[in-house]
Amino acid sequence: MDDQQFSLSLDSDDPAVGLRAVGALHRLAEVTEARYVALARERGWTWEQIGDALGVSRQSVHVKHGKAR
Repeated sequence: MDDQQFSLSLDSDDPAVGLRAVGALHRLAEVTEARYVALARERGWTWEQIGDALGVSRQSVHVKHGKAR
């Protein structure tokens, strides 16, 4: 889905179109989060610092991303 299609999806009155846009946003957020968590860990950030930045506990971010290391 390109930017223009995405923008049109957000203005649609079709629930199927809108929900596909929401799914695309979730996937983008997950990929972006994983990228920056990995970068933060590479730069020496603690799980607590990452959790604070994401607004979640260090335990939850470690459970979600800790296995990647």
